[in-house]
Amino acid sequence: MLKKSNRITKDKEFDRAFKTGQSFYTKLFGIKAAGNGLEVNRLGVLISTKVSKKAVIRNKIKRQIREIIQKELPNLKNGKDLVIIVFSQILNKKFEEIKEALILALKKLKLYK
Repeated sequence: MLKKSNRITKDKEFDRAFKTGQSFYTKLFGIKAAGNGLEVNRLGVLISTKVSKKAVIRNKIKRQIREIIQKELPNLKNGKDLVIIVFSQILNKKFEEIKEALILALKKLKLYK
């Protein structure tokens, strides 16, 4: 589980990331990355009921994404807010495929040290 300091919780923080952040989209998800002026990276995951009506499935996908980001946090540049918007194509993907796509997207956004 991510530390509280590594989570985006407020609507205005999500809005700021959407307005000022860089974007990168794949078939599985989109990422918005914006500077936050802090010493830590923060993460927010958005997944609509359009992806799945079942909360169990949506929460499983959120946990998988958080796990990937948590393991990659030491390798990322500090001071970014990351908002990940999940699309329905992710439902038939395995954990490793999600991990590869997410790491590729983070590299495209030049978030690695």
